Amino acid sequence: CGRGPGGCRGGRTDMALRCAASLAAGRQPRGPRREGTVRWSSAAKASAVKINEKASREKILTLESMNPQVKAVEYAVRGPIVLKAGEIEKELRKGIKKPFTEVIKANIGDAHAMGQRPITFLRQVVALCTYPNLLDSPSFPEDAKKRARRILQGCGGNSLGSYTASQGINCIREDVASYIERRDGGVPADPDNIYLTTGASDGISAILKILISGGGKSRTGVMIPIPQYPLYSAAISELDAIQVNYYLDEENCWALNVNELRRALNEAKAYCNPKVLCIINPGNPTGQVQNRKCIEDVIHFAWEEKLFLLADEVYQDNVYSEGCQFHSFKKILYEMGPEYYNNVELASFHSTSKGYMGECGYRGGYMEVINLHPEIKGQLLKLLSVRLCPPVSGQAAMDIVVNPPVPGEESYAQFIKEKESVLNNLAKKAKLTEDMFNKIPGVHCNPLQGAMYAFPRIFIPSKAIEEAKAHKMAPDMFYCMKLLEETGICVVPGSGFGQREGTYHFRMTILPPVEKLKILLEKVKDFHIKFLEKYA
Repeated sequence: CGRGPGGCRGGRTDMALRCAASLAAGRQPRGPRREGTVRWSSAAKASAVKINEKASREKILTLESMNPQVKAVEYAVRGPIVLKAGEIEKELRKGIKKPFTEVIKANIGDAHAMGQRPITFLRQVVALCTYPNLLDSPSFPEDAKKRARRILQGCGGNSLGSYTASQGINCIREDVASYIERRDGGVPADPDNIYLTTGASDGISAILKILISGGGKSRTGVMIPIPQYPLYSAAISELDAIQVNYYLDEENCWALNVNELRRALNEAKAYCNPKVLCIINPGNPTGQVQNRKCIEDVIHFAWEEKLFLLADEVYQDNVYSEGCQFHSFKKILYEMGPEYYNNVELASFHSTSKGYMGECGYRGGYMEVINLHPEIKGQLLKLLSVRLCPPVSGQAAMDIVVNPPVPGEESYAQFIKEKESVLNNLAKKAKLTEDMFNKIPGVHCNPLQGAMYAFPRIFIPSKAIEEAKAHKMAPDMFYCMKLLEETGICVVPGSGFGQREGTYHFRMTILPPVEKLKILLEKVKDFHIKFLEKYA
């Protein structure tokens, strides 16, 4: 409408709303200046009352009304201690004095954040896919350009910005299948059984979602190792499934014992329907690498008890100890013969985030699912289609993990040099960490056979346990919080991963550069000795 000298109905309404808002905020309204007292219209007063009523109205979403399964979710790797670390970092930036100058976040396996350099070839291919004009640049090697062109041909409009099939780009799934066949010595892999995922976590959550059903004593039970990676307990809580704990043997380098699996299964049958068995190999947080005999025993147990196997194998490149070797569950299953290979349902997972790549931010991953019922295959695809597709840049990154340069290609020498440098460095840091922890009184650390973490057992005096209870904290949370406040080192208490009653641990990544890792371990040593003296 036109705004004449006297305004219009819309103009008067706007003024009334402004006046009402001013009154609601406790301010005198600004209106047309007149001699004497400003007069309030009855409409403005009524609007102000309504705004006050709205301001005091209860929220629809509260802790009481929210989804109780989401409220039950806990994820220790980014839990309270990490939030506290963030607060301390802000204080340091403001110039508030601490006994340290930086927070060292050793709580999560984020390799690049800890200073690990990216693999050049992987970044070259992703850069070429992201900005195809670079394909004309002489600065990029031909083997990188060849891979980028192939990936782009699989994308709608030859663009990484397009949606892909929900299962992932077909040529990348073909490359994943070829990689699995090479890794497993010729065991066949079908691209149709490959699903590209948003990191391994997405695949694990999707499979659990489709597996869980029933109510009461028929509710699905999911067997997980203790200690475990908290993704599993978080997903189980969110899906309102039943967590069934089986304990790894700390006295035997965190070995998996089938008798313990059987104990956990038989006890769980009284209150749920256990039908899923999760294995993490190499282990997180415990770093053990399972031998062939152990894997055979687990597969036989799953076959015998009709359990769906989930094999989390994201650390398959991270094996350090002499005499240890990664064996995929798929390969061992195939070699055990057709009775097993044609019947045991298995989902196995890999990722760009770990290994020598450390490309956590791309969120690239895949899962291979074998012996799935044809009708369930359709249901899984339907479920995955709800999230449309995994990040396409992550799919491209995953392709380079499974289709790296080979001998004879121009990028091979640099690629293999960078890969071996990362893995040799991690092996050195694994041994350094184990040795230094085992020199500290009241600390014991099993050999770090693989993965990226140490999970030392710590002695906590009874006096400290009592003080932790007074602060309503788990004893190892109290310990880790004190460690953070006094040294700036952020680690995750073992209670966030699960542990046997009466034992205490923490998880610490071995990813910092060697010199910084040495300083970190010395600080932990000094802190632990003072802690024992204080609470002895």
